Amino acid sequence: MPRRLPSLNALRTFEATARLGRMTAAADELCVTHGAVSRQVRSLQEELGVALFEGPKHALRLTPAGQTLLPILTQAFDQIAAAVAVVSHSAEQVLNVSCLSTFTMRWLIPRLHRFHETHPGIDVRLSTTSHAVQIERERYDVVINVDPPDATAESAATSTVTQRSTCTLLFDEWLGPVLSPELMGKLAGGGRGTSSQHRLELLRHCPRLQTRTRPHAWQEWATACGAKLPAAPQQEFAHYTYTLEAALGGLGLCVAPWHLVAADVASGRLLAPLGFVSSGLQYTARCRGDHTQAAFFCQWLQQEAEHMPAAPSAP
Repeated sequence: MPRRLPSLNALRTFEATARLGRMTAAADELCVTHGAVSRQVRSLQEELGVALFEGPKHALRLTPAGQTLLPILTQAFDQIAAAVAVVSHSAEQVLNVSCLSTFTMRWLIPRLHRFHETHPGIDVRLSTTSHAVQIERERYDVVINVDPPDATAESAATSTVTQRSTCTLLFDEWLGPVLSPELMGKLAGGGRGTSSQHRLELLRHCPRLQTRTRPHAWQEWATACGAKLPAAPQQEFAHYTYTLEAALGGLGLCVAPWHLVAADVASGRLLAPLGFVSSGLQYTARCRGDHTQAAFFCQWLQQEAEHMPAAPSAP
């Protein structure tokens, strides 16, 4: 007996909308317009004779029928994708990776040549973001996030296997103020030495660089090390990349994660006179459990993380 199914395109559109929670996000994933997504969902509801969504357009909620349909469709489309990967050698050679933009530029890309040397046939395609991404809701093979410890507790400090993804702990985040040697020299020339007491004076006399995407970084650092932030001139930048460039250019003092500035501190381009303290956050890599090349990539990330130099502690 032939299968009686609604339009597969309509089912795929509903699945993407329900999984991502927004029609605009589904439109981006499927490379169609918002209107096309709306029409496909409406057509599917009319064909089934049941509502799949409820609530306003900007805050859609699944109805009981939609909640029943979503997990079954997601599993089915995942199985189709896995089957295609099995019969198409090139399909699994493409690796879609999502990670935070500054992490990508300052940590991942400088190391990526080593992965290409050992896996020359894998095409790594990077997508950057300014917020955490859930691999279960996005079409990525690997997602690198920064999480609080409770979000990675199930990883048992190494990795946890779920039905659809694996989680690997890369490293803990350490925060510390950094500045250029030129700016440090000007401050020292103004009568400030290099003792711990004099170093703390940097917080009062050095311009404080802020990042809009992480506005509480200074307070996070101060709380972690028990310091009190005195009043100081401030300048804000849109992204960490700009803030770090401002610090390299001698515009002020920037609180930065160690993994983003380790190479600059090692080369002497930046100084870290106050050392680094743990922020309590952890970087993790999640990869799809059915993607062999994604597992290779996560293993490589963990190896690179293990070879990172330790952050200098606070004086």
